[in-house]
Amino acid sequence: MTPLIKIINLTKTYPDGEGKSNTVLRAINMEVEKGEFIAIRGASGSGKTTLLSILGTLLLPDTGSYQLNGEELFASGIDHTQIRNQQIGFVFQDHRLLPQYTVWENILLPVLAYQQTVNKEKEQYAQQLMEMTGITHVASQYPSTLSGGEAGRTALCRALIMQPHLLLADEPTGQLDAENARNIAAGLAEINRTLQTTIVMVTHSDEISATAQRILTLKEGVLQ
Repeated sequence: MTPLIKIINLTKTYPDGEGKSNTVLRAINMEVEKGEFIAIRGASGSGKTTLLSILGTLLLPDTGSYQLNGEELFASGIDHTQIRNQQIGFVFQDHRLLPQYTVWENILLPVLAYQQTVNKEKEQYAQQLMEMTGITHVASQYPSTLSGGEAGRTALCRALIMQPHLLLADEPTGQLDAENARNIAAGLAEINRTLQTTIVMVTHSDEISATAQRILTLKEGVLQ
């Protein structure tokens, strides 16, 4: 069976501003099977967000191969915008909800990025996601009125509305208190079990990473 993600000898280097370079990722090799929930653990500055940005096609590597569903994503002619919209969902630490839209509207924004109206099927799926994550009661509220946990669950629903093959979570509990952090982590695990969505989460927390099926460690640019 073809893995959902296959990475071969991925490297990424940044200039350090003093005429030298800083290698953030060193010959990364990784495979993730469809339906897996993977946590990548590492200290701040270990390269976790850089790796996640490459997985989300937000950043190009210097060298190496990245295949999603058997397709080489950094080949010429690949439309990364379409891939991000229809195959990859993102959950960020700061949620990135648009303040002028309600919870319901924020969840449906990715649909409107590629079509003019939201069909009944997507509306029903949005309702299902809100029920799964327990936020139906805040559907008409604006982001400024939400708790941190409610905002995190709204962002999770938005990331899932296009039914992506892959969900990427970048320190999704980083700005939450302990209780809400555990709730979001448990929500990710439930999404993985119920929808069979493949999840790659990066975190510095041992407790949060323990909710995943498999834990990898990124240390000084090396994945272990």
